Formats: sequence, C-alpha cells, structure tokens
Amino acid sequence: MPTILIVEDEAKMRRLLELNLNEDGLTTLSAGDAEAGLKLLAQNPVNLVVTDLKLPGINGLEFLQAVKRQNAGMPVVVMTAFGSVETAVEAMKAGASDYVLKPFSLTEMRMVIHKELDVHRLREENRSLREALGKKYSHPNIVASSPKMQEVLATVERVAPTNSTVLLGGESGVGKDLIARAIHEKSRRASGPFVKINSTAIPENLLESELFGYEKGAFTGAAASKPGKFELADKGTLFLDEIGDVPAATQVKLLRVLQEREFDRLGGTRTIKVDVRLVAATNRDLRAALEEGTFREDLYYRLNVVPIDIAPLRERKEDIPELARLFMSRFCSDSNKPVESISREAMQVLVNYHWPGNVRELQNIMERACALAKGPVLEAADIHIDVRPAKTENGGNHFLPEGLTLEQWEDEMIREALKRASGNKSQAARLLGLSRNALRYRLSKIGISDEGEKEA
Repeated sequence: MPTILIVEDEAKMRRLLELNLNEDGLTTLSAGDAEAGLKLLAQNPVNLVVTDLKLPGINGLEFLQAVKRQNAGMPVVVMTAFGSVETAVEAMKAGASDYVLKPFSLTEMRMVIHKELDVHRLREENRSLREALGKKYSHPNIVASSPKMQEVLATVERVAPTNSTVLLGGESGVGKDLIARAIHEKSRRASGPFVKINSTAIPENLLESELFGYEKGAFTGAAASKPGKFELADKGTLFLDEIGDVPAATQVKLLRVLQEREFDRLGGTRTIKVDVRLVAATNRDLRAALEEGTFREDLYYRLNVVPIDIAPLRERKEDIPELARLFMSRFCSDSNKPVESISREAMQVLVNYHWPGNVRELQNIMERACALAKGPVLEAADIHIDVRPAKTENGGNHFLPEGLTLEQWEDEMIREALKRASGNKSQAARLLGLSRNALRYRLSKIGISDEGEKEA
C-alpha cells in the first residue's frame, strides 16, 4: 500500500491525519519537524509527503526543497494557514503538487492525497510503459506525433477504463473535445451515449435546466417535462466544456451529482439517480478562479481527479505537417479540388507560424487554402494567414517586427527578460514592469514552468 510521510509539529493534528489515512488503507510515517522527516524519507520507501509550512527549525519551504533535491518526482502536499496563500504559492513554485489551507476538512485532505497518488501512479505507469515498449499511442482523428500529445494519449489509455472524473485543460482550439470523445470511446461506456454541452453557449439562467431538466410548469413556457443532459448521458459520458464559467448556483448542483450520483429536476420533487462519467474542460486557470472566489474549492477537487493538460499547437510543431495534410485531404475532397500535396515552402510557412488559435485556426487556414488553390500542389501563396503588423503613419517601418503578432511579441519580450535576469522570475517581472502574479499568468500561457525560482 502507498506510504505517506506526515510532517507536522502539532501532535494532535499529526495523529488525526494518521488515523484517517490509515482508515483509507494507507501506511503512514510521521515526524514533528523537518530534520526527523528527512531521516524517515532517507530510510523508508515513501509515495507522498504531507507537510506543514510552519515548522520548528528548518521551515516547510526549505524541507520541500530538500525533498525535491532528494527525489524530484515525489508528490508533496503542503498545509498552510488561511491567511498565508502567498506562502502556498511559493511552495507551488518550489515544486509542491498541491496545497490545503488550514482549517481544512479531513475529507478535503484525503481527496487531495488520493488525487495526487492517482496522478503520480498514472505518470509512473505511463513512463515505464513507454520506456519498456516504446509504444506509439494513436486514436482515430487525433494527430499525436509529438511527445506532448503522446503523453496525453498515454494518459487517456490509462484513465479511460476507470470511472474517474477527468479535467481537460488547455487553450481554446487545442482539441479538448476530441480527447474527451477518445476517453469515452476507450472506456467501458463506449456503447452508451456521449453527450456534450458548452456552458458558455447557453444563457446562465437556462444552464441549470439544460443540465438537470425540468418538470411541466416549473417556469413560464414549460409546457411539458424535459430531461436534462445528465439524464440523457446515463450509462455514458457527459462532456461539460468551459466548466470555469458555470455559475455558482449550478456549481452546487454539480457537486451533488458528482458526490451522490443524484439530482432533482427543476421544479421537481423526485430524486433521479444517474450513472454518468463526467469529463470537464476549461481554458481558464481554475486555481486563480478559486482565489477570486468565483469557483467552489470542493467542486474543483471533485473535478480535478485526473487532470490532462493539452499543449498549444506552437509547443508541438511536430504535429503541424500531419494535421495540415489531414485537413487538406478532407477539405479538398469536399470541394472537389484535385489538390494532392503541399509544397515544402508552404509547409514551412505553416510550421513557422505561431498559431494563437491552435488547431482550430490551422483547420480554418487549410479550408481557405483548399478553396483558393490553383493547382494540384498547395503553394506558399495559397496559405493566407492573417498576420498584419500595424505600421507607422508614414508607412515606412513596422510598429511590430514583421511577421509577429502582438501576442508573439509579448512572448518574445518575456523570454528576453528571463534571459537578462538569468532565470530569476521576480527580477524579470521588475524588468517588464509586471507584478509577480501577472508574470506567472503569462508564463503559464506560453508553457514556461514556474518552478525553481532563484532568490533575488
């Protein structure tokens, strides 16, 4: 069974955690300070560390850094007082897997620990499988030549047969809906329904009735009863896109469905039981939404059982040629254009572009190219990408470097600031005139890790 190391100077809290984790079948080791914790870690096989950040002697942050030096892949969950969120953020930068604010419920702590154990186990299994077999994962309609997409499909292979809730993250247009469908098709629920709903496409006052249905007379215009998406997805999978935009009142009902597998229709008195596997997706930073108070923490932990982050297209350019050929074949066939290939120059244009709109933008560009193609080979002149840098009034010089969008230029400036600051992110933030949190947000957008902060 997994072994958990608990480092907590309060004896009562330490004992309470031991008893509760033992009830879950987990083995526990405990220490009252960091020095004793490091000794136990060196002498025993440990799967996860839980530590307070306020410890006598070596503090929790220093202990976390020592654990990461000893075992970089070790998941660490930190505990900190409610008023010390900044300290918890520092811990996340230093490599902590998650944090829990005191006072916390034991249910919340156990949920976080089990989630981190599951994620760590999946990662280790995926790594060992790839190393042992050199297996290349694939799925119809999904291009996954790049290592990052191979990692995504490897996780899909492992999580699909379970009933675990999956939270898909990534920018708009990366293909979260395709990954959600792949999870469904590789699961034991493949013969059941796959129901998709986008929370931003439905007015806020109608979202609850769309998800949970309503009874006749529940509101003006409800002339007959109507089942919701959860009922329609019974024995199958419900894909809830843009989960971060679900209003607070609906979040409460979602939490109940995930916890108890039951709900009431709007205006109804009968409790309805359902067997639904939920796959949620977001392009928002839900961790930031938690701190802003716009997203429920208990719902976040229920959703974030197995997180899968899909990299933007600019970070997996190995996939661009195959995607381009796939779209070319599809659209040119539909429009009866005898286009058979893409020239080397045209492909270079596609590979060199930044793709702020990700795969969806590439799909649109290829559809336009096929519609305008003049011969059997797509040439660079057929690839029309909307990159129009602004010019000065005399029309002489470009306001931005030629060929770069404002977003690309901003990314380049961030990388240059990091280079000048020798990787010190606090110093880079000062160079850019940004707050540390603002820089952290921009780093996450361009896929730069915010770990290993050097001291200024």
